[in-house]
Amino acid sequence: MLRILINALRTGVVTTRYPDEPSLPPENFRGQPIFSTGKNLPPPEVCPVDALSQHSATGVRQLDLARCVFCGRCAEDQWVGAVTMGRDFELAARRRSDLRIEIMTDDTRIPELQPALNPEADMDQVSSEIRRVLGRSLHLRHLDAGSCNACDWELTALLNPVYDIRRLGIDFVASPRHADGVVITGPITRNLETAVRRTIEAIPDPRIVIAVGACATGGIFGEGYANLGGVDQVHPVDVYIPGCPPRPEAIIYGIMVALGRLDARQLSNQG
Repeated sequence: MLRILINALRTGVVTTRYPDEPSLPPENFRGQPIFSTGKNLPPPEVCPVDALSQHSATGVRQLDLARCVFCGRCAEDQWVGAVTMGRDFELAARRRSDLRIEIMTDDTRIPELQPALNPEADMDQVSSEIRRVLGRSLHLRHLDAGSCNACDWELTALLNPVYDIRRLGIDFVASPRHADGVVITGPITRNLETAVRRTIEAIPDPRIVIAVGACATGGIFGEGYANLGGVDQVHPVDVYIPGCPPRPEAIIYGIMVALGRLDARQLSNQG
């Protein structure tokens, strides 16, 4: 026991101070791709998950961060220099449309091409009501709707001494009836669709619904014989957290956005 105490004193505090202090990912971290203006940009077919697309009418290319797995394929080979992998992980957004970025090839700004999937949901009103009722306390129910468990491991890391999400007044509970919101990982498999709906309905209003990872935000698998698609196919989503998987700080950022303590970043087009 004495040896454990001595080692703890020698190690010191290991808990991150994020979000009060910035967190810098390691050098090899792959965040949001950055596209250079006027360079030979990669064609849409380069992306293995169809995160890159080109509008048929205007020819403008888009990057869908909700589908992107940040593999770096678009920044390799002849596209080195035209595309670089940034280190930004604070990508959470309240609206699915905010995760679609127009790739500008000149100084002309073209209006957004696609509307939000749930325009009827007043996200600002929801966030305001959540702040009023919950204050600085939040209890979440984690629901795996068919993930590969990568996002689940990152969620588990939130409870270790390094990230210690409980210091922010946030904790995970076993029952949806004791929760203020739900964190959903994985695509909504058709076998679990009923379970997802019932879990969300069991959470008292006003509830938070957070989609974590590329599968939950509607990417990679999408709709098929075994999958319904992203979480917003079942229920309006308050915050989308892209990534495959998102790092723990990215999840903390998204939860804070859901609570209204941080403003969702309005992603601008990268030139």
